[in-house]
Amino acid sequence: MSPWGPSCLLSLLLCPCLWAPALSYANGKVSKACSSMEPHHHSQGQTSLSPYHLQANSSTFRPGELIQVTLWGMFFEGFLLQARDPAQDVPTAVGSFILTDPRSTQLLNCNNVTVVFHYDTFWVKIPGPIISQHGVTPRPQSRRPPYSEGCGLSKTCLQDPPGCDPSQDPLCFFLSATAHGPPQKQSVAFELSATSDGYVALALSRDTWMGDDDLYQCVSADGRVSVEAAILTGRTHPEEQTQSGLHSVSWRMADGVIQCRFSRAVKPTNQESERFDLNQAYFLFVASGPAHRGQIGKHSQQPLVSEHRVLLTANPIMLRGSRGPTLLKAHGALMLLAWMLTGSVGTFIANFYKEEWAAHSLLGQKLWFQVHRGLMVVTVLLTAVGFCMPFAYRRGWSKHAGVHPYLGCCVLALSLLQPIAACLRPPPDSHRRFIFNWLHWGVGSLTEAMAVAAMFLGVGQSSFPLPSSLAIHILIGYVSWLLAFRLLLFIHKYFYLTKFKADDQRAILPDQSEGRVKVGLRSTVGTICELFGISRISALIGH
Repeated sequence: MSPWGPSCLLSLLLCPCLWAPALSYANGKVSKACSSMEPHHHSQGQTSLSPYHLQANSSTFRPGELIQVTLWGMFFEGFLLQARDPAQDVPTAVGSFILTDPRSTQLLNCNNVTVVFHYDTFWVKIPGPIISQHGVTPRPQSRRPPYSEGCGLSKTCLQDPPGCDPSQDPLCFFLSATAHGPPQKQSVAFELSATSDGYVALALSRDTWMGDDDLYQCVSADGRVSVEAAILTGRTHPEEQTQSGLHSVSWRMADGVIQCRFSRAVKPTNQESERFDLNQAYFLFVASGPAHRGQIGKHSQQPLVSEHRVLLTANPIMLRGSRGPTLLKAHGALMLLAWMLTGSVGTFIANFYKEEWAAHSLLGQKLWFQVHRGLMVVTVLLTAVGFCMPFAYRRGWSKHAGVHPYLGCCVLALSLLQPIAACLRPPPDSHRRFIFNWLHWGVGSLTEAMAVAAMFLGVGQSSFPLPSSLAIHILIGYVSWLLAFRLLLFIHKYFYLTKFKADDQRAILPDQSEGRVKVGLRSTVGTICELFGISRISALIGH
């Protein structure tokens, strides 16, 4: 065995030991600092007098009044600002903020202020002014609306993640519907809650497709929330927005969470003929996203859709929902299996086990060839089946998937071309065999590269409920590991073959200088071909 083998193996074993995990906050929201107000910079806060000041434009307020807060002083790199009740022993955030410049500041679900002058120079919990509300009788403490209470008993609920409570978890995506008016249901009360800086919306749909739906939206604008009904005719902005037909409307917006309540009649009036009759069963859609001047934009992630139609006037149930259609999940799983496992291993066998398994055979063929062929056939089958699934789901071509479907078509076409070309390949001793070798290697490499590009574009599709940044980083890690692994093996193979063929030249041509030059040239060219994985070409040139 070549000494390079243990070296490469040792290097691969040591690579995981060099892994250094790092925790970062890609969106800048350090939620762990909410209670301590410390930026987690592995340094202690300054004890000297702070050069920064916090100022409010009023010392008293009335309910619903806006207060302008200004942080000023010398240059700083960042700040964390909260409002807390000074009468409570346990720090509790109160109120909510409205950003004056969303480009340089953002909301965080969390009083006091922390200012960072430099990475390791910061002041923690700089006290600000106390603002009082005069002329009112203090009311008893009340908690947030009990949205999750009664789910499955008195109201129908749809939650993501399942069983979450929006009064405790600000990331809870929540919808509830409660029918009122026994013995016959006369109205249905809806409750919505979602983390959003724009809107949260509910749609009643006869199918699982966006369009021709009865829409209800809670839209944030100028520090208030507008609750409206609308009609969704397709993948466009809602039409005929109105507050008619809605009653018992209330809303709450704090710490980046929009919550709203409203009720509507079970049977629409003649003036509301476009509204759906709630005595029928519908799919429920819940979505959230940005809004600009009261106009909602495209949802930031795939809507949460109930798994089946539900009759809201029937007995309450706990609904299950999904953000990713089953067919599209299966499509992604099959494609990842094809190009991260079977296709990759099949190429690996052809590149590095041809010489290792040269003396072994299976069913009358060389072992490496049988394994390579079997894995690549499985890859083609998985690709073909996975390719059909999005078309079966979309019932046609997707116009909103970008370049991804075009790459998928190219990958399938090239994948089908490979076995056809392999069946028509000339014999190993044919003078045209090198043409097939080049084409087989070139088309295979191009197909693999396009498949990797399609995977990177695929994980970013809104149809997949994946954390996009995490999924992309996992793919980057996998592809980087695969490239490094292959490169190490190519280098090992290059030096091993160079030494092996040099020994053969000295043994076969000890005294023929001219022959030595010719064989040396062939050996060099062949070794370069081996370095790029063109094993058959190398064998052809070597003979």
